[in-house]
Amino acid sequence: MSEFPLTVAQYREAYASGALTPMEAVREVYRRIAALADPAVFLTLRPEAEVAAEARDLPAGPLHGIPVAVKDNIDVAGLPTTCACPDYARPAAQDAGVVTRLRQAGALIIGKTNLDQFATGLVGMRSPYGVPRNTLDPALVPGGSSSGSAVAVAAGLVPLALGTDTAGSGRVPAGLNNIVGLKPTLGALSTRGVVPACRTLDCVSIFALTAADAFEGLSALAGFDAADPFSRVVPVGRPGPLPRRIGVPDAQSRRFAGDAMSEAAFDAGLGDLEALGATLVPVDLTPFLAAAALLYDGPWVAERWEAIRDVIAATPEALHPVTRAITERATAFSAADAFAGRYRLAELRRATEPVWQGIDALCVPTFPRPQTVAALEADPIGPNAELGTYTNFVNLLDLCALAIPSRPRADGWPAGLTLIAPAGRDAALISLGDALHRAGGCSMGSTGVAPPQASVPDTPRAADDEIELAVVGAHLSGLPLNGELTALGGRLLRAVATTPDYRLFALPGAGPRRPGLIRVTDGAGTAIATEVWALTPEAFGRFVAAIPAPLGIGTLRLSDGTTPKGFLCEPQGVRDAEDVSAHGGWRAYLAAGQARARI
Repeated sequence: MSEFPLTVAQYREAYASGALTPMEAVREVYRRIAALADPAVFLTLRPEAEVAAEARDLPAGPLHGIPVAVKDNIDVAGLPTTCACPDYARPAAQDAGVVTRLRQAGALIIGKTNLDQFATGLVGMRSPYGVPRNTLDPALVPGGSSSGSAVAVAAGLVPLALGTDTAGSGRVPAGLNNIVGLKPTLGALSTRGVVPACRTLDCVSIFALTAADAFEGLSALAGFDAADPFSRVVPVGRPGPLPRRIGVPDAQSRRFAGDAMSEAAFDAGLGDLEALGATLVPVDLTPFLAAAALLYDGPWVAERWEAIRDVIAATPEALHPVTRAITERATAFSAADAFAGRYRLAELRRATEPVWQGIDALCVPTFPRPQTVAALEADPIGPNAELGTYTNFVNLLDLCALAIPSRPRADGWPAGLTLIAPAGRDAALISLGDALHRAGGCSMGSTGVAPPQASVPDTPRAADDEIELAVVGAHLSGLPLNGELTALGGRLLRAVATTPDYRLFALPGAGPRRPGLIRVTDGAGTAIATEVWALTPEAFGRFVAAIPAPLGIGTLRLSDGTTPKGFLCEPQGVRDAEDVSAHGGWRAYLAAGQARARI
């Protein structure tokens, strides 16, 4: 199996070299499916001859010839959408928005995968079509609700699969099967044609063997869909340098249900983070965990009722007993409760906002501990709820997340880490996720093959529909005005110094201290530290409109050869200001002042 392509990149290389054709790839994919001999993975498998015929004339898109599996709550024209409920099954008249993009990108859709019924569950055991076997140990649950999609990727059947994620369904099964699960920013991928669980929180997720492949999927599928009322413009961007300030649960926020092996595995993963140069910042997760409790203990469960109310009314016996029990809890909530829940969530969102001023990303366990099939047979509710400890708050708080394989427990069972960031920073998690995957020594899924070595990335640049902005002072990460950038959806691209043609001054005045940057004769100044951020044109315009005199925006020359827009100061503005150029940057100047104050 290791000689045949596993990753998207390997498929591309094989096609480019002529070692493989899409028709030959189809033949091998179906051979692997037969060899796995797990009928609970695919609910509908397209005929091999049909897919092979399609492979002869594929668009030359970014996913040309890439086999993909699709969770069976996402419509694929001509195939039934069952949501793991036989009485609900119906043929899809047209493709879901993301499936249309798959076809346009040249992907080969192999079939529809199993799931916890109506995407309700994190265990993968709530389906009348059986339980897909966990690829690492059949004693473990496969995770859900996107169980079939995760297993299909982990077993090396396909390099990419689509799932959905409302409470962790795109992350928990990834962690339990030793693969990558990307939960994109809400609205980045269209949910038109996806049977909803909680429509305001649902997103289409991506399973892959590597973080780079997950990003390839995101890049191909993301885009505004005017026919989806929950779609929004979310620039994908590009992976950049490794985030350095990583928040981790403080001592009071750790949740491992007393499992020492899982806690030790998490600590080993944190050791890998530090070895990669990260600074670990303890974070009180109390408001995050309080938000998580709202998902099933609050009125959001009524969204699940709304999504399938016709089925409940017509044939309640068609529902899996656990799915029905969870959904029927919605009747205990009123419209007033729904508004009270929204007010409480708004409070918790505000309480979490300051956390992101001090960190670039948050790293948590994907789940407190793995769960066994036996444990779920004994208690179908408790272990499921525990699996969502670190996932349930992400969608409610409008965050993006990337689950990645990490150092396993001492008994070989998976542990897994999840990186989390504010909306729109999906790409910022990719480089760190890729590095952590390789640092942990984990194979890709159950293939036994190590992830490929990462290539040295090019200078991280803004996307074609973005503008680069270099900041030198109070807008730097972690400083008082950085929130103005993040509130506009800005994302950090790179940290780089200017050419030695500038001088930096500490400006007088009230409020957050600000510097002024002045251009001088070539070579007659100092290289000044900057951060380069990406903003949409609209956000850039709003940002520039709020800049006070004597500051303005000009074009800076940076040592990496780029020339982004950036802060410059009018010469008269620095007449009475202190020249702090010798410190090489505003952050270093502030640190020196704090050091003097302690003496």
